[in-house]
Amino acid sequence: MRLHIDLRVIRGIAWLMTTALVIGGCAQVRPPQIVPTLDMADAAFVPTVEAYADAPVVHGNRVDVLLNGDELFPAELVAIRAARRTITYEQYFWHEGRVATEFVDAFTERCRAGVAVHILLDGFGALRISRASTSRLRDAGCAVAVFRPLRIPVPARVDNRNHRRVLVVDGRVGFTGGAGLSDKWEGNGRSPEHWRDTGVRVTGPVVRYLQGAFVDKWVEATGVMLGGDPYFPRLDPLGEVDAQVIASAPATGDFTVYSALLLAIAAARHTIFITNPYFVPDPPMREALLAAVARGVRVVVLLPGKIDFNVVRRVSRHSLGPLLRGGVEVYEYDAGLLHAKTMVVDGIWSTVGTTNLDPRSLGLNAEVNLVMYDAAVAARLERDFAADVRYSRRLDYVRWRTRPMWQRLLEWVSLPLAPQL
Repeated sequence: MRLHIDLRVIRGIAWLMTTALVIGGCAQVRPPQIVPTLDMADAAFVPTVEAYADAPVVHGNRVDVLLNGDELFPAELVAIRAARRTITYEQYFWHEGRVATEFVDAFTERCRAGVAVHILLDGFGALRISRASTSRLRDAGCAVAVFRPLRIPVPARVDNRNHRRVLVVDGRVGFTGGAGLSDKWEGNGRSPEHWRDTGVRVTGPVVRYLQGAFVDKWVEATGVMLGGDPYFPRLDPLGEVDAQVIASAPATGDFTVYSALLLAIAAARHTIFITNPYFVPDPPMREALLAAVARGVRVVVLLPGKIDFNVVRRVSRHSLGPLLRGGVEVYEYDAGLLHAKTMVVDGIWSTVGTTNLDPRSLGLNAEVNLVMYDAAVAARLERDFAADVRYSRRLDYVRWRTRPMWQRLLEWVSLPLAPQL
């Protein structure tokens, strides 16, 4: 059985290598060469991140952390069904099933009630949406657009996907996180074949910037600008959380998420907790993590024990040696399929979003992350992190060094694809 599976993996790698050559894209992040020496508690830290992220930190927000399909999907559906004026929905991954049907039902009902519904799907990630679903949505009056559809001949920018997940209702309540629209995300994240993911619901003034992330890609895909009070109403403070929406678009030279993450790592003085499913950090980020350990920061990384895209896991595993040897703690989650993308630094700064720590997310795809400067939100995410670690096993340097030869071989043949992952 193992031989059969490995041959399939090798065939998949060969196919992906051929695809990478055909596409000819380059996913190398253009990292900063020198990162300023800052402390997370310095007064200058926030304005520095604001400058490099090109995004203001906004006070007066409420943020609710939502785990897995059990919490995220019901909250989104409640918001959609309560919409009175507008719904904007941006989704990278769509797979038909019970969950997708429930969302189509909710969208079409609101469209028929006179709500303006705009749905933006990525041309690759949502390739498997059915004609029946798109017909139902459009027949009900919903506007459905596809970001960079796949066509023959292959367009030059086929690599630059829209990986964002955004839902904004009436311009007042927003959602983001790693979840796609699929039955795979159902459940509590503790069962095999189902995803463990993290999302957020946010209300308050920062929602206008989440809406801004949507309209940015909507106008690129359609040429239609959305605006006015139905999309950007006046938003009064509703909570105490300082928050920031960072939207990156590396295709146009915008590496804002990468810059913000690197600044946060460099400013850490106590702890860094990272959860990420596709962990292939480039040399500057690896060096930043090792430098953090060297100055006494506890760095803990939670990765998937198994994954949908095995090539990424092989490349990720290959690069773990220096981190493990340098004192970074690495755990692999076994209870389900880990897909959450979170980071918490010093119990102050935290982020939830769509960005993977790999060349594709950081150097090719359009991404969006919500960053929060709030001890209560950070503490909540740290508790979730600790709970996930209890369902994980630690990978130490000795175990990494003694991994079987067949695993090393798969890592080696996967390495040429690293820039495309």
